[in-house]
Amino acid sequence: MGPGIVILFSLFGVLNGQGGKQMSIEECCKDGRDRGIDNQDCTALPLISESTTCRIVQEQCCATVLEDTICTNGINMAKDQGGCDTQFPGSTCETKTAKMCCDCCLLGRAAQEKGLPCDHSLSLGYQCGLVSRACCDDGAPDVKTNALVSDKDKETLPGKDNPLLNECSNGLAKCAQECVGNGTCACFKGYKLKPDGKNCEDINECLLGASNCRGGERCINTLGSFRCQREVSCGTGYELTDSNNCKDIEECESGTHNCAPDFMCQNTQGSFRCRPKNQCGDGYIQDALGSCIDINECLAQTGPCHPGQSCMNTVGSFTCQRNSVNCGRGYHLNDNGNRCVDIDECKGPDGACAGHGCINLVGSFRCECKTGFIFNSISRVCEDINECRHYPGRLCAHKCENAVGSYKCSCTQGFKLASDGRNCDDLNECESSPCSQECANVYGSYQCYCRRGYQLSDRDGINCEDIDECALPTGGHICSYRCHNTPGSFHCNCPATGYTLAANGRSCQDVDECVTGTHTCSETESCFNVQGGFRCLSFECPPNYRRAGENRCERLLCNQTSECLASPLRITYYHLTFPTNIPVPTNVFRMGPSNTVPGDHVQIAIVGGNKGDFFSTQRVPSGGEMAVVRPITEPQDFELSLEMRLLRYGTTSTYLAKVLVFVVQEQPILPYNAITE
Repeated sequence: MGPGIVILFSLFGVLNGQGGKQMSIEECCKDGRDRGIDNQDCTALPLISESTTCRIVQEQCCATVLEDTICTNGINMAKDQGGCDTQFPGSTCETKTAKMCCDCCLLGRAAQEKGLPCDHSLSLGYQCGLVSRACCDDGAPDVKTNALVSDKDKETLPGKDNPLLNECSNGLAKCAQECVGNGTCACFKGYKLKPDGKNCEDINECLLGASNCRGGERCINTLGSFRCQREVSCGTGYELTDSNNCKDIEECESGTHNCAPDFMCQNTQGSFRCRPKNQCGDGYIQDALGSCIDINECLAQTGPCHPGQSCMNTVGSFTCQRNSVNCGRGYHLNDNGNRCVDIDECKGPDGACAGHGCINLVGSFRCECKTGFIFNSISRVCEDINECRHYPGRLCAHKCENAVGSYKCSCTQGFKLASDGRNCDDLNECESSPCSQECANVYGSYQCYCRRGYQLSDRDGINCEDIDECALPTGGHICSYRCHNTPGSFHCNCPATGYTLAANGRSCQDVDECVTGTHTCSETESCFNVQGGFRCLSFECPPNYRRAGENRCERLLCNQTSECLASPLRITYYHLTFPTNIPVPTNVFRMGPSNTVPGDHVQIAIVGGNKGDFFSTQRVPSGGEMAVVRPITEPQDFELSLEMRLLRYGTTSTYLAKVLVFVVQEQPILPYNAITE
């Protein structure tokens, strides 16, 4: 027993020593079982403690409840249908558990029917063995605790002198719960003896169907017993009692109502009512706030007074007054005051019709209104007729304006009233020359337009303004170099030297000074044309070289010195030109042997003049290539030395190419209005 106590104490120490809220194992397990009863996900339970042990206990107790429920479904199917072929609902894991419990229960019932012992020695697994024994015992005529001594023998055998009973008193029986004599062990209610005859295990009344839970209740197994829990809550206004029944909550007694101080609480089934404390007397009615409001009996009742009387409301009551003689409209009392006579409204200097004709009627009158007026029978006066509203679009061609007793027509802008006073004629505004250049009359208006090279002003739509073609968004594409605006037109210019204006009057063409003879090169120099200019070129062969053509120097015979042998066999001069901002990489020069021999090995490298590292070389099957690898944004000249080493038949020969590169401006374009000297 000592090691068990140490383990239990250390387990409690884990729960209590991991910070946060201190929870016992029983509390953690109870929380997990309650959540399992509610069918929650046991792998995602909210933590009630920071203890890892508590979380494990919580998850395992929750999973046990769910497994018991699933297993119960399988056992019930085995008992009710006698087979397990029906497809079980739920996930694959739940289906396997329910199918296992169903099959194991059928195995136990088959053993009971054939008279075989329920405690067989088959290795079915712990849970399958429990289900099989439970279903086997459930089907037996009587399931009792094993006993070797009958109740009658117990009465006749003395206590201390009987050696059989002494096994219980001296502790030799080693029973887990009860010892009934002669070393026979028994179990408390809700437990049954295990096959070892010593220990006891809980009877799952829910699995065996031995609970007395009612409809709408769920059986939950506990150690040694079970309990029934409602599956549906009681609802608002009710609470669940210890006997698992719903009881009305007395909100008035518990003080959970929200009645105002001037109201008293009255309990009802599942709720409560707020009744006013102060009651109103006769002649008053109480509103929702408990205030007393006077009742107007004259309106609320039908004829509260006798005929010939008038009802007068008072606070809390009403009074009846005798009616006096009242004449209606158009009548008045005679001199005696006992009869109503007609009033002649037409008498008087102006009468009742204010300048219009008046006709008296009994109890009334009628006006004979003039043209443009109509008689209003309610206000009994002659009112002006709004002809524009009564006859829309039928009197005037454009606009109609009402006048007292009549109307008048007018025209919209761009029109003038015709001679009939109703229609409108178009007005030719161009006769007054409203536009600065050209005018076109349109129906009801006019339109100004401008000659070529001008545009209509956005400010007034009348004046014409010069179009600055050079300043338009596309102005940079009108002239290739410089654009000059003129009134109504423009013209293009090119740089003073190196270019001439093309036939289209917009583009600038390069002048080849070498062809036209306008260059300044000497007789010993060669002219090389570039975009917008030219270069005068000349070269001399270095010592120990002779000139072998217009652009090539060849090495003379060596005196077998290493310095001479290491010098290039041939030096060739090349000239290149291209504009700035060419795409990179772009191959601009290729170098290689004039004829190739199998086994040749060629190496190409830039050995001088590559300032700024704008150029680079790469090998190709027939030699090597030089390419521009960095954008060149400014015009500049390069004198590159490109060396080729050729290894052929075990001998290395060196060749040198002097490449003069002239990078010129991409396009001779100046911004508009740029100032040049």
